[in-house]
Amino acid sequence: MLPTENRLRRREDFATAVRRGRRAGRPSLVVHFRSGATDPHAPGESAPPTRAGFVVSKAVGGAVVRNKVKRRLRHLMRDRVPLLPPGSLVVVRALPPAGDADHAQLARDLDAALERLLGGGAR
Repeated sequence: MLPTENRLRRREDFATAVRRGRRAGRPSLVVHFRSGATDPHAPGESAPPTRAGFVVSKAVGGAVVRNKVKRRLRHLMRDRVPLLPPGSLVVVRALPPAGDADHAQLARDLDAALERLLGGGAR
């Protein structure tokens, strides 16, 4: 499970990541990433933690399927949060194929999207 301090909860934070961040799409998901390097914090204070949020719409499936996809994505992000710059905002939006995707496929798509965003690949 993703620790509480790493969860994105506020609507404004979701909007910031989606509107002002970079985006990388894969067959089962889209990752929106806003680097924390531009967020100011007080001198002598540590940078805020990286936070991740998830958007899984009804297009993915029924409630059981949506919750399963969210749980899988939270579990996958837990291991990847330390690799991201401090203060970053990440929004993972599941697409309809995510409902039928297995854990390994979601992991491959998430890794590919994050690698593209962190590596500075072409849009």
